[in-house]
Amino acid sequence: MYTTVTTANFEKYYEMWEKQPMLKPRIAKVTVNICVGPGERLLKASKVLEMLTGQKPVPRRAKRTIREFGIHRGENIAVMVTLRGQKAIDFLRRAFNAVGNRIKASSFDEYGNFAFGIKEHISFAGVKYDPEIGIFGMDVIVTVERPGFRVMRRKRMRSTIPRRHRVSREESMAFIVKEFGVTIV
Repeated sequence: MYTTVTTANFEKYYEMWEKQPMLKPRIAKVTVNICVGPGERLLKASKVLEMLTGQKPVPRRAKRTIREFGIHRGENIAVMVTLRGQKAIDFLRRAFNAVGNRIKASSFDEYGNFAFGIKEHISFAGVKYDPEIGIFGMDVIVTVERPGFRVMRRKRMRSTIPRRHRVSREESMAFIVKEFGVTIV
């Protein structure tokens, strides 16, 4: 289904980015999500997320009721943070170190975005286990785009981005390997 990315493919992208800098991808945003369900654990997860990212987390509500898990529609069940700019890049470096600088190739979608999970927040460097807080896992979702994507989101004269300007799966892999030194498994 997917083609395997080789270093020869990477060189092709690196040369293209040198000639045309507007084609080089960049990190648009990093979204960090912890979903634990309602109650006291949600407050603890919020503290952990604020400690790791330096931003105040936003609570997320349940979309529907699930009686087996004791979740009711409209109840806060998760917290998330969206990081942009240098904060996003710094957090991403720490997150890659927490997972051993390895990402599965299946984590990338067809538009170059990727996601990975961190099983325990204590795997971040410098974070110690606190018995009162416990251990939380989290999802890290990274949105990769090229310069010029503002055209799609701006208020005046909004337009679509042509397919040739979208970031492909392999380009995103090449970018992550070059910028962060991550191994794609």
